[in-house]
Amino acid sequence: MTHILAIDTSSAWCSVALSLANAPPIVRHQKVSAGASQLLLPWVQELLSEASIELADLDAIAIGIGPGAFTGVRLGVAAVQGLATAARLPVLPIASLDAIASQLAQTPAFIASGAQSCVIAVDARMGEVYWARYRVGANLLLARQDDIHLTAPEGVELTQIDFLAGSAIAEFGDRLFVTAPNPFSSAHLDSTIGVNALGVLACAQNMWSQGLQQDIHLLEPLYIRNKVALTSAERSQQHG
Repeated sequence: MTHILAIDTSSAWCSVALSLANAPPIVRHQKVSAGASQLLLPWVQELLSEASIELADLDAIAIGIGPGAFTGVRLGVAAVQGLATAARLPVLPIASLDAIASQLAQTPAFIASGAQSCVIAVDARMGEVYWARYRVGANLLLARQDDIHLTAPEGVELTQIDFLAGSAIAEFGDRLFVTAPNPFSSAHLDSTIGVNALGVLACAQNMWSQGLQQDIHLLEPLYIRNKVALTSAERSQQHG
């Protein structure tokens, strides 16, 4: 059995999961805002102790590399750089939207919807949305069709899409549906799903099975936006 530790701190949640042999993964997942730095490493140690293994017994460490909160992404990546270097472990970098898609594919609502395609759209702050298109592929996994985009809500492309999920639904509402030829029913929307270490773990297990683990020295955050904050003038213009 492959032992993979999965970590995500790219959102307001601190999330850690560890795969186990013949048992569901063990998980810590809590909304912490800016407190992830105090929880992350103690949680890692707790999960290893609970599984009765050492860090060096892991096969790899998976990490959510964003896009997401700049400070959170940096925290998670830096922690994994330290852990993987100390134990000489490979890493599995996972985009946050791919992790959300992996979780969505396992939800009863998505399965019951019969959807074959979806868009994951999350609030990127500064009035913008991170989004990507996915299709159901092998083993009912959702495979990303192209790059992750950063646009205004009206720029999210929803033609020929069966399902929409992510925090942008609650944040931007009807502004998202400009390109949708027909309204989405409630059975084809999930506004509450967010990134979770279980989604990172599911993506990581798929990557591992394909031999796509990487050397720690190649690990870096995924930044879709070069700019991380609006100037005061831009903020005034946005609200003016």
